Amino acid sequence: MANSHLQLLLYLFLLTIKISSSVQTTLFHGGFLLDITKDAQTLQYTTQLLIGTPQLPTKLVVHLSGQSLWLNCAHSSSSRHFVRHGSLPCLMAKSGGQTPIVPSPSPTICDVHQENPITGSTNFGDLAEDIVTVSDGMGVDRFLFLCSPEYLLKTLATGAKGMLGFGRSKIAFQSQAVNNFDIPRKFSICLSSSEGFIFSGIGISKSLSYTPLISTHGHDGYYVNVKSIKINGRKLVLQPIRGVEISTVVPYTTMKSPIYGIFTKAYVKAASSMNMTMVAPVAPFGVCFSSQRKVPEIELVLQSEVVKWMIQGRNSMVQVSDSVMCLGFVDGGLNMRGSVSMVLGGYQLEDHILEFNLATGMLGFSPSLLREGDSCSNMKNAVVSTPLTL
Repeated sequence: MANSHLQLLLYLFLLTIKISSSVQTTLFHGGFLLDITKDAQTLQYTTQLLIGTPQLPTKLVVHLSGQSLWLNCAHSSSSRHFVRHGSLPCLMAKSGGQTPIVPSPSPTICDVHQENPITGSTNFGDLAEDIVTVSDGMGVDRFLFLCSPEYLLKTLATGAKGMLGFGRSKIAFQSQAVNNFDIPRKFSICLSSSEGFIFSGIGISKSLSYTPLISTHGHDGYYVNVKSIKINGRKLVLQPIRGVEISTVVPYTTMKSPIYGIFTKAYVKAASSMNMTMVAPVAPFGVCFSSQRKVPEIELVLQSEVVKWMIQGRNSMVQVSDSVMCLGFVDGGLNMRGSVSMVLGGYQLEDHILEFNLATGMLGFSPSLLREGDSCSNMKNAVVSTPLTL
């Protein structure tokens, strides 16, 4: 066992000094850039990579907590190779907490646990490696990913061939980028209602607040603690919520039923004091109002009273018709997946810059860009203004 760990450490060391020579590499301010598009039907965030030989554009759903890139390998690739069971790359892929330890169904090919988090479907995918190129030219000639059965694609955005994971595992996208290129161990994400981006490398020049990322046993995602919730400055009677997940595959912030009940009751009371008129709810939302401009403000108080995540009108209300808007929070029932009590969904993340610093274990987050007269597009333009080609 000790020898296997030493082999794994040696393999990771060799990865850190290896630079792919098969493609030209363009690093923006020392990092990669991925364009993100929001799918209007599924509300999923997608990006595109060039995979295999020939290099085929491959649409993927962005999964912030995902431990790997997995896709349906229906198209053949002359440069694809499957990884042997018991090899160093296999040990690295299986070192994450989400991979159950079970006998391999194949004596030769490395199999790794995978999941579609939207349907909850799971399977074991064959670990493979191939040339993967980011649209801006950054490429890795032996990128590790999982080949998955077609049924795992159910409920994904039209045309999506799999999911691109950015979790904390050793074969997540940004982990492999760090291992292949001299870039810092952090990445930033900026989502919007149409387009956005993910950028890895030097942080964006923007005023950010910071809170610790916490570890949750058996999960490779990103979690923070919420000390309290306030609506229009009034604190809700709630215990601190530990391990709130930040998710790009959950469309709207989801709360366990007891928390949701207290939260919506307080919100309705605050809305009533502002003369907002309730109307019949529109699924999947439980609380809806006649449209108006001014709505209650929501504050997530993180590790202290001075570190607050403000959720204002743009991120709290969903316009479902010309005359009706709904509180963009969803009742997750009594048994939410992953044993969490609250998940911050994509809608609440939009038009904020989020910086995940894996070296320091901190999450940086900005105020709403729209409130400051800015946008994800402007931030992207600032990032790519002076590209550095290696």
